[in-house]
Amino acid sequence: MTHKPASSTAARSGPSDLAVGMALGLLGVIIFSGTLPATSIAIGTFDPAFLTFARAGLATLAAIACLKWMGRNLFDGPLALMFGIGLLLVFGFPGFVAVAMQTVPSANGGIVLGILPLATAIFAVAIAGEKVSPLFWICGVLGALIVIAFALRGGTRAPVTGDLWLLMAGLSAALGYVLSGKLGRQMPGWEIICRALILVTPLTLTGMVLTFEPAYLTPPMSHAVAFVYLGLGSMFLGFFAWNAGLTRGGIARVGQLQLFQTFFTIAIAALLIGEKVTWDMLGYALAVAVTVAIGQRARKARA
Repeated sequence: MTHKPASSTAARSGPSDLAVGMALGLLGVIIFSGTLPATSIAIGTFDPAFLTFARAGLATLAAIACLKWMGRNLFDGPLALMFGIGLLLVFGFPGFVAVAMQTVPSANGGIVLGILPLATAIFAVAIAGEKVSPLFWICGVLGALIVIAFALRGGTRAPVTGDLWLLMAGLSAALGYVLSGKLGRQMPGWEIICRALILVTPLTLTGMVLTFEPAYLTPPMSHAVAFVYLGLGSMFLGFFAWNAGLTRGGIARVGQLQLFQTFFTIAIAALLIGEKVTWDMLGYALAVAVTVAIGQRARKARA
């Protein structure tokens, strides 16, 4: 089956397509924004390692059902590349997040991961050879300094360590997004994440068996709901909405919605688990968002 490149579709997008694309992209961002608070809740019962593997297992079942229902092959396209994408997005990002959430409040994690759009752009430059302006690099350095200042502001060891794990999560996600974006010229984004999940199934099952504990069979309801959300929401359906939004509304415009993820994460954390939101926290979030916005504009001006 031949798929139309996302770029050609976006090029013909009219006002209605842009509105639908922005709505889908915003939905994807909101779904992703619940990842940190849900992880913070779920690790109350599940070990971070088991949580990483088990949420992937749940998403894999959904991926198989989806491909079968849509009449697609389970294995198609560049399998090695999709396997790498699976390692980054299925294990790398959620694994680092689960470890970080043991010592870092989820609202703080949302601020650290606010640098994700700029990190994605940096990988795009390194991998795709895009040309950027000096302003882009200035914004990149400034954004990194803001993140480091936030990570070190408490003066205690545990938050610093947790923030570093979150930075690793952001780098894994950024690289996974760039590789998925390149592959998206050959097949829809939802097929990529489905097949990436299936290709890493041997690792998923092995990890689940090795980290399983009988107590995981009877979690509190809130912990079970958080687990299901991580598996079917942030690891599966979120990619459907996000990739569809990029296709309908255009990558350049819809991609900017990712800047709001930090603020949605803070709001969700405050509503669900009562985490305190301070003025300095909001200040760091705003500073990161402004830095990333300027960096993105500088990158697109020369791309």
